[in-house]
Amino acid sequence: MRLLNKILGKIFSLFKEGYQQNIYDNYLRIYNIHPSFHFNGEGIKMYGTGKISLGENSYIGRFSLLQSSEGSEIKVGKNCSIGPFFSIWTQSSEVDCDYNLKDGVKPKIGNVIIKDAVWIGVNVLISPGVTVGTNAIVGANSVVTKDVPDNAIVGGIPAKILRYKNI
Repeated sequence: MRLLNKILGKIFSLFKEGYQQNIYDNYLRIYNIHPSFHFNGEGIKMYGTGKISLGENSYIGRFSLLQSSEGSEIKVGKNCSIGPFFSIWTQSSEVDCDYNLKDGVKPKIGNVIIKDAVWIGVNVLISPGVTVGTNAIVGANSVVTKDVPDNAIVGGIPAKILRYKNI
């Protein structure tokens, strides 16, 4: 019985890996993804009618989400390390509006740019219109609502500059 469970488990694993690879291959056809970009794990979702560009020698962790709405763009530069459970939204709702009115909810739309050599920790959310500068670090569990300068280390909710790299 144990042997049968092991065999069935292995077969299921192979089907699951093949299914996931098929999804990632589809992303390679739809979006501008460098051949050396690495999908590091399962459950990575990309959707929307906007543009998504993922750079050379970069990777994104499992169960991450990239949403690019029409007319907007997500760009991830070269040599970026993005942890699991990461989210980018190029469209959200404006905070300062009256949700009681039929037409009260206004969308906030903006490109999200992650420049080269950025390290982003686990469970990070990046809001519409944000640029993360070259060689920056975004700490785990952060919500990035404003631009991050080059060489900055940020963290928190909302993310704030903790210090700059000594380079």
